[in-house]
Amino acid sequence: MPTRWEPLSPEEPAGWLERCKAALHRLEDGVLGLLLLTMILLASAQILLRNLFDASFAWGDPLLRMLVLWVGLLGALAASRDGRQISIDLLPRLLDGRAGHFVRVLTHGFTAGICAILAFHAGRFVQFDREAGMVGVAGLPVWWFETILPVAFGLICLRYALGTVGHIQALVRDGDPAR
Repeated sequence: MPTRWEPLSPEEPAGWLERCKAALHRLEDGVLGLLLLTMILLASAQILLRNLFDASFAWGDPLLRMLVLWVGLLGALAASRDGRQISIDLLPRLLDGRAGHFVRVLTHGFTAGICAILAFHAGRFVQFDREAGMVGVAGLPVWWFETILPVAFGLICLRYALGTVGHIQALVRDGDPAR
């Protein structure tokens, strides 16, 4: 993969797609790393301020709670990207070929469906808090911080839906010896 941006010819759509995907992965990892570093620095500052000066940032603890939410969901998103999420996948590991793809179609499809339901209801939750005008850290609307919920679950849903499509394609391809 090239390390710098180069114009693509129309014959290279896969290369373009792979570069976009790699750029999105780097962005995800960068945001996750930045949030984690912010959490570590803020928590350390809070500890030092409390122990040395008997003081703290009033907004520090609520912000840390929101950052834990963001890091947790972005971490889940990254884990779903790399296939490292918590899963019980003994059957797909034991089965190969068509049977393995069939089981993965079911499990990926089920996961995508659950994440779609979670994204939908998380969106409703955020909308309720928006309509209620709830205020969070530093006087900012709390729904700004909660927006990660439907976004992360929606993106995880999309990843698993695409994985389902990929396994369906593999099922079709493996079933046709001419391919």
